[in-house]
Order: sequence, then structure tokens, then C-alpha cells
Amino acid sequence: MTQTTSPDTITALLPEVAELIVSALNLEVAPGEIEPDAPLFGDGLGLDSIDVLEIALVISKRYGFQLRSDNEDNIRIFSSLRALTIHIAGQRTK
Repeated sequence: MTQTTSPDTITALLPEVAELIVSALNLEVAPGEIEPDAPLFGDGLGLDSIDVLEIALVISKRYGFQLRSDNEDNIRIFSSLRALTIHIAGQRTK
């Protein structure tokens, strides 16, 4: 289910997704400290492929859709908090 999302919807959802990432991975960073456009991998938040699997599981439970490992858009989807939030906003069923 893809829906059109407004910038206000994305802005409102960013803190919720950041909290989801922090709690799912037990990160020692406050959700508000995650820069929306900073990379989630490498020099940014420093996540790895196992972290992505954890996040995908939590997202599927919370928002009612699956993030598939064979999706060719995963690099874009997980490129930043904002990119992940935009994807969630457009796909969620809950």
C-alpha cells in the first residue's frame, strides 16, 4: 500500500522512527541526536547488516509491512533516517 506523504507527516514520524532504531538496537545515543540525513552505515550511525535485520523486524511489527532483503532499493531505503522514514510513511498499514 503506497500512499502520498506530506513533508509534515515525515517530520512528525522522524522522532518515532529514531526512537524505534535506538530501542531496537540498544544504542547509546538519544533518538534526537540522530541526524535525519546522516548515513545510517559507516561514518554516520555505524550500523551493519545485522542491525538492518533487527530494524526490519521491528518495522514490520510496528507498521504492518515487510522490508525484504532482496529489495534492490534497500541501499536507498536505509541510506538515512529520513530515507527510511519516507519509505515507512509510504508503505505502512498501521
